[in-house]
Amino acid sequence: MFTHATLLYLFVETPLHAGSGRGLGAIDLPIQRERATGYPLVQASSIKGKLRAEGYRWEPFVNKYNEYLPQFEAQFRQAAEGKPVKEEEIKRKAEKEARRKAAKELGLEAVFGPESEEASEHAGALSPCDARLLLLPVRSLAGVFAWVTSANVLARFQRDAATARVALNWQIKSPDEHKALVAPGSQAVADGKIVLEEFSYEAQTEAVVQTIGEWLASHALPPDAEYKYWRDKLPRSLVVLPENDFRDFALYATEVVTRVRLDNEKKTVESGALWTEESLPADTLLYAPLYATRPRKKADGLETGADVLNFIHNLGLRQVQLGGDETVGRGLVTVRLGEVSHD
Repeated sequence: MFTHATLLYLFVETPLHAGSGRGLGAIDLPIQRERATGYPLVQASSIKGKLRAEGYRWEPFVNKYNEYLPQFEAQFRQAAEGKPVKEEEIKRKAEKEARRKAAKELGLEAVFGPESEEASEHAGALSPCDARLLLLPVRSLAGVFAWVTSANVLARFQRDAATARVALNWQIKSPDEHKALVAPGSQAVADGKIVLEEFSYEAQTEAVVQTIGEWLASHALPPDAEYKYWRDKLPRSLVVLPENDFRDFALYATEVVTRVRLDNEKKTVESGALWTEESLPADTLLYAPLYATRPRKKADGLETGADVLNFIHNLGLRQVQLGGDETVGRGLVTVRLGEVSHD
């Protein structure tokens, strides 16, 4: 039973391709989506895997690993004396044991569970959920772009936030067809209209949109000084669309690029090596609930679910890479963790 929860916010810095395999439609490599709504998401397994990987880059872990590695190399080398064992095999075993011992000693195994080979020993205490879409940037006639969302998305966010003991009393209804809700003084409005891509909406001013935008700017966007412009922009560029319209933008306003692979000799496209790839655009905002329970294996300083979530805080995460195409700069995401809930 989960005892504590928090929210992990993901602000997309470069287009994010969390792929779902080869598609059957017009896009060869589509992104992951919810089955019922079609909204983009990043699956929980990717979130947990990335958090574990960042734990292995954590300075205390690296120091412990480097401390144990020579000891295990000497141990395995001594055990292999007189036997036909390759040096590469000794190093591989030493690296695995040093990683396992450091992970166990520092609590990574208690938080994330053992490596795949020993996964049946016990489950980890951390349970991330899928990263859901909260705000989608869409090209706007006024204000360059607007962050769009819907009453449905905000209601789900309120429900998820409540599990982390974050009470959000936003009372918002979906606007009528061809209308959109904005904050007073919105930058997205021109002559009483909001034009997103080729679609026009009548602007309807609601103070609650200002409240939502200010809360998200304060609690979800990165708190660093270099993001002040974006925090100031969010309340003035937030647009709440009718739910069907938001779904259509979530389906068709993503970034789709055509990629090729060249023949190294001819410098022309290789036969069959042309494909289209979908990504979430930069400046998208996602969120993922993180749940935690009491660790199933003892570790120093980890006794409760709150300790587990504070462990994630202590990793000091700021910017990580999610999804594919790391070598072409895709998937850079700035992360922010919310406060840890109490019993």
